[in-house]
Amino acid sequence: MIARLVGPCLAVVSLGSAAIAEVRVVERPDGSTYVYNIPSRRPTARTTKSTEWAADVAPEALNAIVTRHAKSAELEPDLVRAVIQVESSFNPRARSHKGAMGLMQVMPVTATMYSVSDPYDPDQNVGAGTRYLRKMLNSFGTLELALAAYNAGPTAVTRFGGVPPYPETRDYVEKVMRLYRGDDKYSLVGSAYARRGRKTYLRRDARGRLLMTTSPPGG
Repeated sequence: MIARLVGPCLAVVSLGSAAIAEVRVVERPDGSTYVYNIPSRRPTARTTKSTEWAADVAPEALNAIVTRHAKSAELEPDLVRAVIQVESSFNPRARSHKGAMGLMQVMPVTATMYSVSDPYDPDQNVGAGTRYLRKMLNSFGTLELALAAYNAGPTAVTRFGGVPPYPETRDYVEKVMRLYRGDDKYSLVGSAYARRGRKTYLRRDARGRLLMTTSPPGG
């Protein structure tokens, strides 16, 4: 959650009994204020029931980790924080049903690629996540496509020639971009980066095998 605060104000956040969170505030160089939340209880959507919280990471230490690895990967720290917020809500022990782990939800293959011995260690996790995000930026050239590749994989972005028409991926890209830009109206609707999916058809071939194709019957 990011809010730009203008003048003195009081923010009241109601998250309900199932999602209590601790709010962190970071002053940006331009004088604006960056606000994000760190859940103080297990998240319910992206983690398994067996997930346990790691020892609390001091915000100063986490900010230092993010800044150092962002600089090393030539990324803006605000972008990395936005990705972490959407990926794990700043839970270093988060694990998705697909096996993604830690703050930046690093997949096992990515952890192996960057020699990560403990994907739940914030320093190793953010190091691998930022390097992979930089790799996606170098491959696709734009932030929207890099974020889509980070979420859905580079093969999907290449196959569709843009942000794949997966609701989860589009929602992911929009959430990160809104946080990063501080613009809650950002949308991929009408964007040149978004791609429409092609309608698929099921048919049987001459041998009776069931096939899925994008060619209409008789095409």
